[in-house]
Amino acid sequence: MSTVAQESMQVQTPPAFTQGIRYLGEASPEFTTLTAAAVITEGQTRISRFDDAAVYQTLLAADALRYLTLQTCGAKASGHPGGFASSAEAYAALVMLGHTNIVTEVGHHAPGFYSAMFLDGSLEDMGIVNVEQLMARFRERDGLLGHLSGAIPGLLAPAGPLGQGQHFAMAGAYLHPGKLFPFTLGDGGMGEPYVLSAMMHFNTAYPKATNFLPVLIWNGYSQEHHAMVSLKTNEEMTAYWKGHGFKNVIIVDAKDFDDAGQQGEYVDSTLFSPSARLAFTRAVLEAMERAANAALSGELTAFVIKQLKGAGVHAQGAKSHNLYPGDTLDASHISDGLRRRALPPAAWQIVRDNFRRAGGGPAGRTVVTEFELELPALGELPKQEFALGEKSVPSTAMGALVAEVGRRDPRFVVTNADGNQASGMNNINEALTIRHPTADTLYHQGPDGQVYEPLSEDACAGLAGGLALFGSRALWLSYESFAINGMPIIQTVAQAMAELRRRTPSIVTMFTAGALEQGRNGWTHQRPEIENYLAAMMRNGNVYPLFPCDANMIQVAYEWATNTVNKGIAIFASKSPLPVYTTLAQARQAIEQGAITLYESSGGDKGTVVFAVSGDMVNLPVFEARAELEQQGYRVRIVSVANPRRLYRPEDVAWDTVSQPDGAFMADEDFDALFTGDILIGVTGGASGMLEPVMLRTRSPKRDVFAWKRGETTASPGEIMAFNGMTAGDLVARVKRLSGKS
Repeated sequence: MSTVAQESMQVQTPPAFTQGIRYLGEASPEFTTLTAAAVITEGQTRISRFDDAAVYQTLLAADALRYLTLQTCGAKASGHPGGFASSAEAYAALVMLGHTNIVTEVGHHAPGFYSAMFLDGSLEDMGIVNVEQLMARFRERDGLLGHLSGAIPGLLAPAGPLGQGQHFAMAGAYLHPGKLFPFTLGDGGMGEPYVLSAMMHFNTAYPKATNFLPVLIWNGYSQEHHAMVSLKTNEEMTAYWKGHGFKNVIIVDAKDFDDAGQQGEYVDSTLFSPSARLAFTRAVLEAMERAANAALSGELTAFVIKQLKGAGVHAQGAKSHNLYPGDTLDASHISDGLRRRALPPAAWQIVRDNFRRAGGGPAGRTVVTEFELELPALGELPKQEFALGEKSVPSTAMGALVAEVGRRDPRFVVTNADGNQASGMNNINEALTIRHPTADTLYHQGPDGQVYEPLSEDACAGLAGGLALFGSRALWLSYESFAINGMPIIQTVAQAMAELRRRTPSIVTMFTAGALEQGRNGWTHQRPEIENYLAAMMRNGNVYPLFPCDANMIQVAYEWATNTVNKGIAIFASKSPLPVYTTLAQARQAIEQGAITLYESSGGDKGTVVFAVSGDMVNLPVFEARAELEQQGYRVRIVSVANPRRLYRPEDVAWDTVSQPDGAFMADEDFDALFTGDILIGVTGGASGMLEPVMLRTRSPKRDVFAWKRGETTASPGEIMAFNGMTAGDLVARVKRLSGKS
């Protein structure tokens, strides 16, 4: 829309925020008449009509986004400009229509989203006030990380792993009726297995919450090759979305406006004549308005912009995806791309004025995640104190508290892949009702329930994680053996919470039926790698795996987790009746401090054996071994490792680098009183990594670990423990060997 002028020929003083822009352009003939003033006037939140000026200024915004995206990436010869470039008209249209609560699942679109936050002034809260600083802070520590983070002012959610953006958009739609939550989706990311099915299930469960809008960036390419959907026709793409429950599928195909004779089904709109570019932009703007209105009016709607990847930047197709060390601002293909998109100084001010006003102000001051959501007070939850020695089901005890949270907080959602009853937590279903279009009291289901049950663990974890990140309470329940499919988004959300500038309820998860309880199902259901996943995350600073040892401690663990903020918390517990070892007061001490002694011998002259145990069912062989060891003259102490994150040394964990830091760690003298003996044996029914903090700090001269090895079909937990060498006899033999008496 402009030609490049020599710097000496510039007749306008560029706005201060453009300092650092390499190339400025001359005004085109239509510029003066169509940019007399910003079309979003002071006090407005969107364009008021679709006249030529509104269309032209939307196109200016798209080109400004392209320019900044390419120059920002070129400044570091790193980053991903191509994908966002093909979305520029769609993104600009959303902003000009006042819809700024925009999410993406495409982490590679980060430089484009940062450019948008720069244009509306949101990044000023980070001290980024001009283009020079935008380039300097891109892909740098304490700056603009390579993939999106919800910690950046104005950005609602993180984006890194593909296939996650829809969860955040749906969470926003659920929590904020009447607001539109568009999310951009790449045609590469659409190949992730759960994207459309997750939206289909959500729409079945919450048919009125259609105020999220998938915006498919259909550009024909993924990261390094053609997209898997690149050969679909427009009719086939429409059928694909409609087959997943979408009533409206609105496609704007750049090919329909091409007057440059481009070959192939995917074309670059920036190569069109000026009139054709404006016609294409008008079509995007008007179609986006129809899509937004339909989504806000109760109709599940998808918007698709079909345009070649890399439109308007330095290269096309997959070659535009990523910059490499040679792709600097001085490279001819980068500088040529910037010159083609260069805008006159006044255009930058017009774009900034429109973006600053759209949606009611800079996104960093107006989008929903810039505010803490008001939550109903829970107060103290009613806990049942089970008597020491009696047997009770831990998961059922927790279920009663979950039900009470749901009664006190109507927005609270429990997600589960149709397994609460199998996990001994049917009391949740009875109290809160499974959300289902078919009302049936026998199965505790109905259309207004608070228990969300897609069969996909990704969808379960996604909605719970999205709700927590957006400020609401939620809980993901899963069989430990299946949970691995939902962990990527929990990891994403937990890391995002570590960076947020606001408080938000922790993402709380609870995993039942671990490997020891799944004997009859065999190795397909015996997968303790979920514990390894979380053990690796403990050092992040805000991740807390909890191992309550009984029905009293799990109640305290869940209440503690529910009242925390900005943490990722995973509770592991059994669905079988197990002995109660602690009072509620002792349980509280264990969760808050990290561990507690469950048992200690009164005598013994052969030395002290300490068992450090994470879990509940695995205590059974430990207590059995205790009796035999005492008969042989050993003094035995059994310690429940309830909150292993508390047992690290402060320097082991990045606790002081996160939002809402928690620097509580067990003191050395308290740790020694629990874990120091002549022999220390760590015991866990899952991954040994959960015992790392104990093994790092113990001063016991001899130590060893019993942990899960592999699965097999067995008739009982005892048999699977025997298969893994974790019986009382195995424990006793190991003690004797360590003591030199075998």
